[in-house]
Amino acid sequence: MKQSYVYILKCFDNSYYTRVTSNLTQRLFQHETGFYPDCYTASKRPFELVYYCEFTDINFAIDIEKKLKNGLEQKKKH
Repeated sequence: MKQSYVYILKCFDNSYYTRVTSNLTQRLFQHETGFYPDCYTASKRPFELVYYCEFTDINFAIDIEKKLKNGLEQKKKH
């Protein structure tokens, strides 16, 4: 089965970026180098990987990502 990863980056401005990827190492490198200049993290570097988790079911990984994003949004409101 193909692995999927949910990850959270803490950016220099204390904002958080949460996503799912199938290749965590490559995706982190892309964030670090600003490979996608229009990506949220391109202007928020440097960042720190504060969480990641590995999954074998992409649908479960997406569900977890949504819950994490919702939790981070709720935390911002308090």
